[in-house]
Formats: sequence, structure tokens, C-alpha cells
Amino acid sequence: MRIIDVHGHWGPWPFHLDVGDVALNLELMDRYGIERQIVSGAEAVVFDAVAGNAKLAEVLQQQPRLHGYAVVNANRLERSAQDLRDCLSTGRFVGAKIHTTYPGVAIGSPLMADAFDMLDEVGVPLLLHTWGADVALLPGMLATRPNLKVIAGHAGGDAWREAARAAAECERIYLEHCRTVTDAGRIAYARSIGVPMEQFLFGTDSTLIDPCISLGVIRDAGFTEPELRKVLSENALRLFKGLADNG
Repeated sequence: MRIIDVHGHWGPWPFHLDVGDVALNLELMDRYGIERQIVSGAEAVVFDAVAGNAKLAEVLQQQPRLHGYAVVNANRLERSAQDLRDCLSTGRFVGAKIHTTYPGVAIGSPLMADAFDMLDEVGVPLLLHTWGADVALLPGMLATRPNLKVIAGHAGGDAWREAARAAAECERIYLEHCRTVTDAGRIAYARSIGVPMEQFLFGTDSTLIDPCISLGVIRDAGFTEPELRKVLSENALRLFKGLADNG
């Protein structure tokens, strides 16, 4: 069964972890049968979005199994908007990513609203780091931005119930459940309140987290085989047009 990981990373992190080389991405993908992975650059997430995106672009040119998220820094939106377009023009980036913690931009902030306006205009999927109850703001924010589709990275983290309710309310919100603490019942709850199968995606947080954790969560969720195909690859292929274009 095909597996596409929509939440990966490339590059070293400022933590006490021996990760960073692209060889580790490929090793873990091979170990768990992950066909392709969409990654953001660690440097772009934590330090410098533009410089980190540029370094990732060089890696992507040599790694056909990897695709990129261009990290957007809402604190420097004009520069990030141009950088996003430049990254997309390479054909190797398929979406945008915004982390809320490192740049200190909350989901409900005016800066995030401006970033959402820009992304609605560009029209590519957004992987948004979500952790906390403000994930509940997303349906209202997307109501006036019809072209924007948002993956709730970590499915709200500790606010997974709020994230599930947001996805049930808005068909352009997708749930991706990677995290180190695998609270029982997260996917079951989302399904029980009516989140369609088309809004579940598979992500790992690799190379920060071993993909086996997310694979275990998905495989223990009680999906049928046709449902698993949707979660593990088909939904991602439908959402990210660039994946199909790149074979």
C-alpha cells in the first residue's frame, strides 16, 4: 500500500538529537515503506525562513522522493510571500508551512490573518502547526478565504477534540495526527463526530520522531483497507497537485 508522509523535516535541529542528514530521511522512509515525504527545512522553521528554504531547495533537486513546504514567516510577510512564489516556481515545493511557536505568531493574530490572505491568493495547501484551543478559530478564518486548505499539524496537539470539531465544521481542514504522546481515541473521536475520511492525512514528524509511532496510530484506528488507502496516500495526492505532477 502506498504511503505518503505529509509532515516531515530535513536538516539539523537545535536540540540534542543526531539528525539532519538527508540520508536519515531516506533510511526511515525505506524502513517503513514510505514512498514520498513532504518536508520543511529545520533552519527555515526555527531561524531564517528564506535562507532555510533556499538550502532545502538544493536538497530537493537531488531527491525526487522528497517534496518541499516553503516556510512562511508572518513577521516578514512581504519577503516570505515572494520567497514562497520563488520556491513554488522550482516545481519541487508543493505547499507552505507556518509554525506558530518559533516566530511567535498565534492563529488568531492579525499577522496570521494577513498570512492567510496571502496564501488564499497563492492557492497552495498550508501545513499549520496547531497546538492548543485556538485551532477552533480555523473554520471562521477559512470562511472568507475560499481557496485556502489547511492541514492541522498534530491535529491540535493537546486540543485534538477542538481540532476534530473544526474539521467536521469545515471541509478544507485536514487532520494529521503525528505527535509523541499518542492519546487514545483521537481518530475515533474525529470519526464519531463526522469528520469525512477525505480529511485524514498521514504525517510522522520525521526525522524528529520515528515514523513507527504515527504508523501505529493509523493502523490501530480501525480503518478498512479502502479507508487506509485514502489516509495513507490518496487524500494527499488529491490535495497536493504537485505530487501527481512529479510522479
